[in-house]
Amino acid sequence: MSRKIDNSENLLRKQLRLNWTNARKLSQYAALLIFVILFIFTWQEQLSGELVNLPLRLDPLVMLAHLISSRTFLAGSALALVVVILTLIVGRAWCGWLCPMGTILDIFNFFPSKLKHLQEKKQFGKGWRSIKYILLLSILIAALFGNLSLLIFDPLTLFLRTLSTSIWPAVDRIVTALEITLYRIPQLAGPISTFDSWIRPHILPPFPTYYRFALLFTILFLTVILLNLAAPRFWCRYICPLGALLGLLSKFAIVRRKVGDECKGCTICAQVCPTGTIDPTNNYTSDPGECTVCLDCLGACPLGSTRFTPGLSTASWNTYDPNRRHALITIALTIPMLAIMGRESHVKHPHPYLLRPPGVKEDDLLSKCIRCGVCLRACPTAGLQPAVSEAGIEGFLTPVLIPRLGYCDYSCSICGHVCPVDAIPRLDLEEKRGNVIGKAYINQNYCIAWADHVDCIVCEEMCPLPEKAIHLEARKVFDGVETQKTVLLPFVDRDLCIGCGICEYKCPVIGQSAIRVYVN
Repeated sequence: MSRKIDNSENLLRKQLRLNWTNARKLSQYAALLIFVILFIFTWQEQLSGELVNLPLRLDPLVMLAHLISSRTFLAGSALALVVVILTLIVGRAWCGWLCPMGTILDIFNFFPSKLKHLQEKKQFGKGWRSIKYILLLSILIAALFGNLSLLIFDPLTLFLRTLSTSIWPAVDRIVTALEITLYRIPQLAGPISTFDSWIRPHILPPFPTYYRFALLFTILFLTVILLNLAAPRFWCRYICPLGALLGLLSKFAIVRRKVGDECKGCTICAQVCPTGTIDPTNNYTSDPGECTVCLDCLGACPLGSTRFTPGLSTASWNTYDPNRRHALITIALTIPMLAIMGRESHVKHPHPYLLRPPGVKEDDLLSKCIRCGVCLRACPTAGLQPAVSEAGIEGFLTPVLIPRLGYCDYSCSICGHVCPVDAIPRLDLEEKRGNVIGKAYINQNYCIAWADHVDCIVCEEMCPLPEKAIHLEARKVFDGVETQKTVLLPFVDRDLCIGCGICEYKCPVIGQSAIRVYVN
C-alpha cells in the first residue's frame, strides 16, 4: 500500500513539474508573439509610441547604458526596474521565460539533439563564460564616454533590427510571390485580392522595401542561431551582455535551484540543462547567475530531488565572474578603441550624405541611439536606413536617410514618436516640416533637361513644399551646332529646400540621381 501511495505522490509531483515546464514554454511563445505584434504595428504608428517601445524599455542593459551615455533619465526607462525586481526574486527568468532571442534559440534547438555526439567532443571551458561579462563591461565603459555602438550586441536590439531590415522584408517578398502565383488561378483571384487589401498596409507595406546590407544582418542573426551547433544556447552562455547583467543580479536572487538528499547522481538534470550550469562534480549544484530558470531539470528529475526554493544567502563567486583582471583587460581594450574612433576622418569632415532624421543633433544621436531599428521599421518610405560607413564606427547602424531608397515624407513625423530613447526628437508635423535635413543640388551633367536638352519636370512636380523649392525656367539652348530650342531647366532655391529627398528618389535618371541631397 505504501508503495502505491509513493507512486501516486511521485506521479503528482511529476505532473506538477511538467505543468511548470509547459507554463514556461507558453510564456515564451506568448511573449514572442507580443513582441512581433508590437513590431508589426509600429509601421505608420498604428499603435502609440509608448506601447511599441515597451519591450525595449523593459531592457535593463539598454536603459542603463542610455542613462550613462546621455546623462538623462527617461520616465519610460523605469519599466526596466520591473525586470530588475523580477531577477532579484527569481533569477534570470527573463532569459528563460520572456526573452524573444532566447525563445528563438530554443525553437532552433533541434541541432543539439541530432548532433549530440559532436557536441560532446566540443566542450567549452568555463572561462568562455567570461566573454559576456567583458562585453558588458565594455558597453558600460563606452557609455561612460558617450558611445553606445556596442549596444548592437544587445539581444533585443539585435532581434528588432534583424526583423526590420531582413526578416520582415523577406516575409513581404514571399507573400507577394505566393499572391502572384495564386492570383493566376481564376477561382482564387477574388480571395487573394481581398487578402491583400486586408494585410496591406496594416501588416505588410504597400510597396516593396529595401535595406542596405540586409544580407549582413541576416548572416549575423543566423550565426547566433547556428552557434547552437556548438552548444545549446551558446549565445546566452558566452556572449549575451544582457544575460551577463541579469546573471550578476541573479547572484542575489531569493528563489534558487537546490538539490535534495534524494539525488542518486543519475546526471539527467545536467544533460538537459540548456546553459550547462549544473555541475555533476559539485553535487549537481548550479550557478544562479547562469541558470535561466527554464525548469527543464525540474521536469526531468525522476526522483523529484530538484527544487526551486527561497533562500537569503548570496551565491558564491566563480572564476568566470567579473573580477579585477577582467576589468583591467576590458579597460585596456575599450578606452584605446574609443580613442581611435574619435580620430576617424568623419569627425573632422562629416560625410556629405550623412542625412539625419528631422531635428536630430549629431552628438545627441550618438550618445542616445541604441541601434534598435524601430525608426527604420516606422518610416513609411523605408528612406531611413542603418548607417554603415557614413558616420564611422561610432555611428554604425544609427539611422541615416538614403533618398535614393526612400524620401522623408512631408506629411510624416513618426520616427521621433516611436524612438524609445528620444534620440530622434518628438516633433509635431509643423515643427518637422520646418527642420532642414540637407540641401538639394543638381548635377547638370546627369540631368536630362540640362545634359540632353529634353524637358523633364519630375523634380519640380514632386517637391512637396507649397512654395516649391525647385522651379523651372524656360531657356534657349543649342541642340546641335546651330539649332536652338527652348527647354525647361530646373533650379533649386536652397533658401527654401528642406532636403526631404523626394526629388532624388523620383529622379528618372538610371543609377545615381541627377539631383542629390547633401548635408546642410
